[in-house]
This record gives sequence, C-alpha cells and structure tokens, in this order.
Amino acid sequence: MVRSFHKYLSLFISIQLLLWTVSGIYFSFNKIELIRGEQYLSPKKDFQFDMNELNLKLTAKNVSVFKRLNKWTVKVETNSGTYYTNTEGDKLDELSSDEAMQAVRDHTSLIPVKAIRITNSNRGSEYRGRSLPLFKVSTSSEENVNVYIDAVSGEVQAIRSNSWRIWDFFWGTHIMDYRERENIDNLFLKIFSILALISALSGIMLFFLGQQRKAAGRSK
Repeated sequence: MVRSFHKYLSLFISIQLLLWTVSGIYFSFNKIELIRGEQYLSPKKDFQFDMNELNLKLTAKNVSVFKRLNKWTVKVETNSGTYYTNTEGDKLDELSSDEAMQAVRDHTSLIPVKAIRITNSNRGSEYRGRSLPLFKVSTSSEENVNVYIDAVSGEVQAIRSNSWRIWDFFWGTHIMDYRERENIDNLFLKIFSILALISALSGIMLFFLGQQRKAAGRSK
C-alpha cells in the first residue's frame, strides 16, 4: 500500500518537483547582481556638496543632495512621504520624455531609444513594487533592456533584461505564483510542499522496508 501511494503521489507532484529543481539550478548558476542589471550602471560620480549651503527650512527625518540632469536636487524624506526640491526650496516638476532618456544616458552605459510615462500599476509587471509615476525607457541593447526612471527624481528604479525575465519566470514557478510572481504565502505552495515532504518520507520508508525484506529473505 505504501509503495502504491508513493508511486502515484510522486507522479502527481513530479512536474512541480522538476520545476523546483530546474529553477533552483538556474538561480544557483546566475549572479543576482547581473540579473538586476547592475552591470549596466555607470560608476557613481563623487560629487561634493556643502550642506551648509542649503538655506532651507525643512522639517524632515532625512535630507540628501544629488544631481538630477547635472543640477543639484534635494531629496526630503518626512513621516508623510518623500518629495524633491531644488536648492532654493522649489518643488521639482516631472521630467519630460527627453529628460528621462537623458537620465538613462547619465546613469547607465545603455543607449535610450524611447520613453513612455507609466501611471498605472499592472499585476506581474516588470516595475511592480516601484512608486509611480515612472518612465519606461527602452534601449538599443540586444538583451532587450528596459530602464525604469523615477519621473521626478530621475533615479534608476529598475533595470529589466531578458535574463531578468527568465529569472522572474522561474521565480514564479518556484513559489507557484504564476501570475504576479510575488506571493510566497500562497495555498498552492503550502500544499505541494507538504505533499513533497510526504513523498520523501514515504520513499525513505519504502527503502527501509525493502532492506528489512532482503534481510528476512537471507535469514530463511
């Protein structure tokens, strides 16, 4: 009975076990830094800015200064959110499509081709988890690389290539969230994990039962 149960249970979960194995192999043989596209980022320039030059009255938990399109920009983080100003305290307008493409030239080694403004969050999208609005900037790379730029700060939020898309597909099969590829707390994963454990335990049980039968046969 145990042998028959193990056989049919293993057959039922075999495809998912195969997907777990293949995805695990892919993850272990690929560096996450390359999957994230960090190889396309330009080295950060060491800008010097004296914070005492800021004559702004700010109520914030954190203030940082960086360059957006070669102009000093102030990032102000408060308990209610984050906003950006110039050094005079004026809030920044959103980038234009051309400026978003220039931000890609400034921050990466890629050549931008087209920029599209994104305002709606789509389930399972390449930019999921990022604050909107964003600019999706397509590039001339053979890896079909898209760079996602914050519409206000001009900072790179994500870089997505074919390598990342393969990773993302395997991640979805690994956690059994085939649509959004984010939820590791889903019911399918829990059920199949328990079934895989039962299959492994029944296989171990069959091994020892087989050993006992062999020992009993030799003793006759």
